[in-house]
Amino acid sequence: MYRIGQGWDRHRLEPGRRCVLGGVTFPDCPVGPLGHSDGDALCHALADALLGAAGLGDIGRHFPDTDPRWAGADSLDLLTRVRGLVNEAGLVVENVDATVITERPLIAPASAAIRERLAGALGISESRVSVKGTRGEGLGPEGRGECVTVQAVALLRREASS
Repeated sequence: MYRIGQGWDRHRLEPGRRCVLGGVTFPDCPVGPLGHSDGDALCHALADALLGAAGLGDIGRHFPDTDPRWAGADSLDLLTRVRGLVNEAGLVVENVDATVITERPLIAPASAAIRERLAGALGISESRVSVKGTRGEGLGPEGRGECVTVQAVALLRREASS
């Protein structure tokens, strides 16, 4: 049996914030995502896709922004925790696909590093992780450089009985 889920996340970009997406830091980016955790919208969207596919709610249910334990949290760690919840539900990650929409940072130059970090957190090979970047082309909040938006899908399968 297979299950599919989708996730979506958006974070305002603020000057002086560390820019991290998919567990990779972009040191030359003058803006970074604002959030209760590190603001990694890519990890958040993937977490929601996984949780949705498993029928386990959303990231806010498991790591609420009202809980001080998650203040400044590493979102790659949160994604690893979500994978654990998915595995506890008897499901495994088959593959994930995400599109990052932002003017900056540019995703393509870091896509291999992002795929490597996400694959490690998800316990799957890099060949089963797809990450693409696109720009807002001057339209909407992404095109004006105000935010980063991520759309993600995840395919899970029921773990084979032992």
